[in-house]
Amino acid sequence: MSQKFNEIIQSETPVLIDFFADWCGPCKMLAPILKEVKEELGDKVKIIKIDVDKNEQLAAKYQVRGVPTMIIFKSGEQKWRQSGVLQKDEIVQVIQSNS
Repeated sequence: MSQKFNEIIQSETPVLIDFFADWCGPCKMLAPILKEVKEELGDKVKIIKIDVDKNEQLAAKYQVRGVPTMIIFKSGEQKWRQSGVLQKDEIVQVIQSNS
């Protein structure tokens, strides 16, 4: 997973990683918001969901303490990070400012 993850975050296109858990209520609220973000931005962003319970090493590497945590990477660099649920417009604005 981490090799593939490293390839994904090397993208020139911003990559939003959503660290989530199945048991997390706010994560369920975030899922449809991220779907709307993807519909609005299309190819301008990649959105990847990472289950922290199935990818504990990756979550530990990025010090994900709470879910949901979103991290934006571009060309392998962490550009932005936020825990909790944000609204679609806020997420779109952050992605566009990191494009």
